[in-house]
Amino acid sequence: MNVFSKFGLKQVVNASGKMTALGASAVHPEVARAVSEAAQDYVEIDELLVAAGREIAKATGAEDGCPTTGAAAGIAIATAAVIAGTNLSLIERLPRPAGVPDEIVLQKGHSVHFGASVTQMIALGGGNPVEVGHANHTEKAHLTEAVNDRTAALLFIQSHHAVQKGVQSLEAMKEIAAAKGIPLIVDAAAEEDMRKYIALGADLVCYSGGKALEGPTSGFICGRKDLIEACRAQYKGIGRAMKVGKEGVVGLLTALARYGAKEETGGEQKARMERFLQLLEGVPGVKGGISQDESGRDIYRAKLEIDPATAGMDAKQLIKRLQSGDPAIYTRNHYSNVGIIFIDPRPLLPNQEQLIADRIRDIISKGSSI
Repeated sequence: MNVFSKFGLKQVVNASGKMTALGASAVHPEVARAVSEAAQDYVEIDELLVAAGREIAKATGAEDGCPTTGAAAGIAIATAAVIAGTNLSLIERLPRPAGVPDEIVLQKGHSVHFGASVTQMIALGGGNPVEVGHANHTEKAHLTEAVNDRTAALLFIQSHHAVQKGVQSLEAMKEIAAAKGIPLIVDAAAEEDMRKYIALGADLVCYSGGKALEGPTSGFICGRKDLIEACRAQYKGIGRAMKVGKEGVVGLLTALARYGAKEETGGEQKARMERFLQLLEGVPGVKGGISQDESGRDIYRAKLEIDPATAGMDAKQLIKRLQSGDPAIYTRNHYSNVGIIFIDPRPLLPNQEQLIADRIRDIISKGSSI
């Protein structure tokens, strides 16, 4: 039983990852205590945002930072900031800026859907998204030729959702941004390195607080001081509809402070998943292996290849049966169409590997009669 049971909801085992649809992360008790304490007290929010910016700067190596409700809100607010700056009249006109540069240039292979469309987040901030190149092939010329006097910024999406080959690198986009005198925004929502993209020269970087950081639903933008000041200014405009509360800010900062003492490395994830695969040895039609995250992050998952002829069902049927149980088990299913299921160790609570292995073994032993 858990807190959600009182609302008639069944328990969920999250083997999918830090997924918004499953509540992102289960926070550390220290983070939960900080959220609770903040929720029961008062603070001047404007001062809290500035203080939070200082802590974010320390953690990321940036000049300043701005808390948000999440990385998606970060994209919208960062877009608004490069278009309107701190000009209140412009801020209040968004998302229809009219008469100022508002084009946000991104590679077509980066025009992703992460549960919503990244181009819609740009539009919420008053930006006009300009996709260049092709889904699997973008040349530097595609980007340089797209920049004109209406361009407000370049946007780079660092995500497993994005095309990983045939696209221009962050370094290449930084060169273009510097040569053209425009900012480079990076969406690094689920990335684990909080310093990398600032060190590579990005002007604004958007992170999720509820994914790699394992904080509450939250996020932050870090970057150039003048642009972060403009980000905070958007809370008098479009940011008001996505304002972050005191408990979200304090939970975020607590998770950020804990992040340096992260308990599990990629090597430990591999070892953990190897032990999980041992629990599945001998299950008909299930071939196990270890796979690194497709975007190169230091994340390792168990890879299960399902042979329908031997297992008595295909990957999608197995997924459906895992999700229909109580507790419902959610796996990582981006490649289920080719018979592959992934198990992500990061969100699993203690002893849940055994529960998942037992459920898979039971489902396959009963076969299509279920």
